[in-house]
Amino acid sequence: MVAEKAVNPVAAGSLLADRAYEELKAAVLANRLRPGDALSVPALAAQLGISRSPVREAVQRLIHDGLASHAPHRGAVVATVDMEDVRQLYVVREVMEGLAARLATERLDATSVGELRALLERHEHSLSDGDDEGTHIELDMAYHRLIREVAGNSHLTAALDTIQGKAHLALHQLWRGKEAPRLAVEEHRRIFEAMTAGDPDAAEQAAREHIRRLRVRLSQAIAPGPAPDGGDGTTRPGRAGRVRPLP
Repeated sequence: MVAEKAVNPVAAGSLLADRAYEELKAAVLANRLRPGDALSVPALAAQLGISRSPVREAVQRLIHDGLASHAPHRGAVVATVDMEDVRQLYVVREVMEGLAARLATERLDATSVGELRALLERHEHSLSDGDDEGTHIELDMAYHRLIREVAGNSHLTAALDTIQGKAHLALHQLWRGKEAPRLAVEEHRRIFEAMTAGDPDAAEQAAREHIRRLRVRLSQAIAPGPAPDGGDGTTRPGRAGRVRPLP
């Protein structure tokens, strides 16, 4: 069952299925609903303060996105991390993020440069402030999302949104140390420098190298062997945490 008060009521009059989906997706990506946690439609509906139908639709969308799955005798649960699947996702993501950086470089303007620079500076400050893994993941996702928006290709954006959402289930293993966020910021900076230099080839190469190195770091972080999560290197289910309220 979903932990009591894991989610908060959805505002009346909103598009309930959309709002429920966004709330649940945010909880999964922030690791407040953790791999293996049950997504009980009746329990979630009660906590969200809405009927079961929009919650059922929201859960089905999570399954479509790869963020949830059906478990025998349990129903829908938050997807668990399968390292081989993550490796395959990152092979595809490497090519697509490279293309996004190339296209974004060709469309870059002063406003986009300012927004990318501001995100980089926020992430650098986050490092010095010692922020938690959730903050690093949020800033990392925002940076890549902005590049995709600047690229201006809706099909590429839709494909990468799905890939990034599922791939980020594994990132909570990666961001626990200080080294991974520092390396990510450095690699983001190299992408930014190539883009602002007006060099699409270099921007694509920098983006692909970033994802390639991220894939290697993920492989090392989730390698088999003794680990604090369960002693065997696999991600173990945990209790659901509190989800931020919807406005």
